[in-house]
Amino acid sequence: MRTKILEIASEQFSQYGVRAITMEDIARLAGISKKTIYQEFKDKKELVKDAFKMVLDVDQSELNKFLEGEDGVIEHLVYTSKMVRERLSKLNPMALLEIQKYFPEVWEMFNTYKEEVIVTDIVAVLEKGKILGYFRPEINTRILATMRIDQISSAMNPQNTFKKEFSLFTLHIEMLDHFLHGIFTEKGRQAYFQKQNNS
Repeated sequence: MRTKILEIASEQFSQYGVRAITMEDIARLAGISKKTIYQEFKDKKELVKDAFKMVLDVDQSELNKFLEGEDGVIEHLVYTSKMVRERLSKLNPMALLEIQKYFPEVWEMFNTYKEEVIVTDIVAVLEKGKILGYFRPEINTRILATMRIDQISSAMNPQNTFKKEFSLFTLHIEMLDHFLHGIFTEKGRQAYFQKQNNS
C-alpha cells in the first residue's frame, strides 16, 4: 500500500504541482481513506519527500545496471536520454518552483543527489567510455561531470531567461545533445546513433 501511495503521489505531484494535489486527492486515486495515508506518512511534507526519493532511488538503480555489464556505456546514454525525455514531458515546471519554495528539505535532497549520485555516475560512465574508445581520451571527466550538472541546474533554475522562450524539455535535450557531441569519438557517435535508432 505504501508503494502504491508513493507511485500515485509522485505522478500527481510531477504532473499537477505539489500544492494543487491534496492528501484527499491521493487517497481517492489510491482507493483508500485519508486516514490510511496518515498511518503511513506523518504529513504531506513527508509524503512529498518520500515520493520523490522513491523516483530518485529507482533511477539510480536502473542506471547502475548498465555499468555492471562489460560495455553498457552507450546503453546508459540512450537510457538516460530516454528517461530525461519521459520525465520532463510529464513534469510541470510549477512543481519545481513549489518544491524549491515550500519544501526546502526535498530541494536539498535533489541537490545532494545531483552532486553525489549523478556526478559519480557521470564520471564512471565517462571513464569507462574512454577505455572503450567512445569518448575522447583527453577529456577531464571530473570537470565535464561537474559541467553537466551545472547545465542541469541552469535549466532547472526558474530565473533562467531561456525558460521564457523554451520549455524545460527542449532545454535539457539541447544541452544533453551538445554535451555528448563534445565528448564523442567517431566510434562513440556512430554507436550512439545506431543504438538510439534501434531503441
